[in-house]
Amino acid sequence: MNKYEITFIVRPDMEEAEVTKTADALKEVLVNDKANITTEKAIGQKELAYEIKKFNTGYYFYYEIEANKETIEEFDRVARLNENLLRHLIIRVED
Repeated sequence: MNKYEITFIVRPDMEEAEVTKTADALKEVLVNDKANITTEKAIGQKELAYEIKKFNTGYYFYYEIEANKETIEEFDRVARLNENLLRHLIIRVED
């Protein structure tokens, strides 16, 4: 298994429960594929460096995980299809 850092930004125009539901759905993708989540942070609403989809802020979430390539590919696929996400970033961390 490899180590990864995942950051994603959820749209700010949603109710807090919807934001949490979106983040939980993405976390579930990782857990269901047996990824080991070592760090999980809900950073909160932050200002974006530039406008994305007409939004200036977004809710940030950060994970450090250990997972295989297939799990990361599935997370990436689900994140791309999720209309509540503004952006996501997956970085493989070298030991």
